Amino acid sequence: MHAWMLTTALAAPFVVGAVAQANAEPVGGVGESRVEFRFTDRLVAESSGLVATDVDGERLFATVNDSGDSGRVFTVDPTTGDTVGVTRFTPDPRDVEALAPAGDGHVWVGDIGDNLAARDHVRVTKVPLGRGDIDAGTGESYRLAYPDGARDAESLIAHPVTGRLYVVSKKVFGGSVYAAPETLDPDGVNVMEKIGSAPMIVTDAAFSPSGEYVLMRGYSHLWVKTFPGLETVADLTLPRQPQGEGLAVDDEGRVYVCTEGLDTPVLRVGLPVGVENEIAGGSFFWKLHWRALPR
Repeated sequence: MHAWMLTTALAAPFVVGAVAQANAEPVGGVGESRVEFRFTDRLVAESSGLVATDVDGERLFATVNDSGDSGRVFTVDPTTGDTVGVTRFTPDPRDVEALAPAGDGHVWVGDIGDNLAARDHVRVTKVPLGRGDIDAGTGESYRLAYPDGARDAESLIAHPVTGRLYVVSKKVFGGSVYAAPETLDPDGVNVMEKIGSAPMIVTDAAFSPSGEYVLMRGYSHLWVKTFPGLETVADLTLPRQPQGEGLAVDDEGRVYVCTEGLDTPVLRVGLPVGVENEIAGGSFFWKLHWRALPR
């Protein structure tokens, strides 16, 4: 049983709305959603990865186009939706599909797409971002390989506490979560470890600020899972999007989703109260009962 699956006897009035049926995770749609901003840059046509970050104290977002683009990351000001910086890196990637926070004004770029499952390794590259044009050169780049053969993937996540990287594969009947080595070798191929299962057709993922939860999205669903146990605690329907492939969680636990296409909006989506509190760090009430109740 999860924290928000409380009986009436345990639940305080302000959390009654978050209580789900016993022995079942919260289901249904996300809460109220609103447009946070729209991409105004005509060069951002296939937004796939999304990161919400702070750069020198300024709140910014980063995104990349889907496969076929050159090696570049767009930095976007959410107050206007305008691109305010472009980071370029070399060599040109094969199939960029994801971004992950890298701390200190940096992001990880996930060149991890492999529709034909034919690549003997994929690549992740750490690059700086911010206002203006940035030439990152080759960045801090590493090769990753799966332990069980090539996989297509669109989700790269970095644990906010340990910094360890994870890749979530994308499959019709459910993918897997793979952990990169804790220390990456820049010269060799880093073989990942399979640590658990993922839902069907995951197009992006992000950790909660504490790293205790991982959120995964598909084209129409958002799953919230414990970490590292990967137990599903919420399965929610997202607002309709043409091709939803981006997901970000900021330092306050706020959740954002985006989609491919020109002039498309980035939505801030609300979650059930109990889920939102836990992702954001939780109140004392929620932390007390989350720890006390059986799972």
